[in-house]
Amino acid sequence: MNTECFQQLEKVIHERGRMGIMSLLAASPELSFTDIKQMLEMTDGNLSVHLRTLQQAGYVQVSKTFARNRPLTTCRLTSEGKTAFERYIGLLERIVRQNRS
Repeated sequence: MNTECFQQLEKVIHERGRMGIMSLLAASPELSFTDIKQMLEMTDGNLSVHLRTLQQAGYVQVSKTFARNRPLTTCRLTSEGKTAFERYIGLLERIVRQNRS
């Protein structure tokens, strides 16, 4: 088995919570903080920390607005985030193919 692929895994995305966030956002153009929190069964604090890490890497854009006089936080992948996630998924697919051979 070629272990070089494992060394190339994007550490920012590879953590379980952040991979979940990236997966959800890759499938939707935009999701609210509340939706992500509920779908991944995370606490506010845990989700906030993971989003901040993804934001600092330039992978996620977080917007704060108001809807019906209530705060609304929405998240979306940046183009850099989409590219990084596609590379990450491609690498995982290579790893799986290697192990099946």
